[in-house]
Amino acid sequence: MRPISEIISLKGKKALITGAASGIGLATSMRFAEVGADLELVDINDEGLKKAKEKLSAFNVKVNVHKVDLSIKKEIDTLWEKLDQNPPDILINNAGIFPFKDFLELDEQFLDKVLEVNLKSVFWMCQHMIKRRLKQGGVIVNVASIEALIPFEDQLAHYTSTKAGVIALTRALAKEYGKHGFKINAILPGGIMTPGVKKAAMKLGIKAIKEGREFKKRVPLGRLGDPDEVARMILVLASDLSSYMQGALIVVDGGLSSA
Repeated sequence: MRPISEIISLKGKKALITGAASGIGLATSMRFAEVGADLELVDINDEGLKKAKEKLSAFNVKVNVHKVDLSIKKEIDTLWEKLDQNPPDILINNAGIFPFKDFLELDEQFLDKVLEVNLKSVFWMCQHMIKRRLKQGGVIVNVASIEALIPFEDQLAHYTSTKAGVIALTRALAKEYGKHGFKINAILPGGIMTPGVKKAAMKLGIKAIKEGREFKKRVPLGRLGDPDEVARMILVLASDLSSYMQGALIVVDGGLSSA
């Protein structure tokens, strides 16, 4: 029987994490570094990436940062060209946006932007990963959302649709590429207190306070989650702790979906 310290270790592995400058992505980067993974961090926030790299300097791992606009396929392609000779063992598709907008007011440009970042970038990132590691296999964790199963917030039909697509993509790839040595699963966070959530709450003002109270009443744990609470479960899916999990949807929502 392998010791648990060996099973959870990512030493000798390289992980690519999108949306790594803050929130769940940064928390995941910290946990991965803690267990020995070298990191390729991707975000559109260049300053945030630099700060993340500084934080990670406390760990004895290699860290490279890449400013990439994931809504532009050419930039995704360029990123993977850089990594072509030494692709990552682990891919964490965490980046996503959730701008609020009434369904009846959505226009094509707005919808396309959300689709590009939240769904199509995950599609292209997975395609690059599988192409480059078809003979070796690898690990993919896609970050979806509990909103894809239980829509809670109004004015997020576009976001909810993209995250449902991430779930469908995850399960399709898990079925097709498990035989090639890929372990592919998805994590579904609920209400997590990330910088993006704080920013959205500030825009909504009093409405956000009211909805926040209603949300906490509905969640059995009675609070929002911390990004690290999601990061720990991403680590489980990325490590050998989850060696017999495939196409799974792991909910981290404080009990929202059971209430």
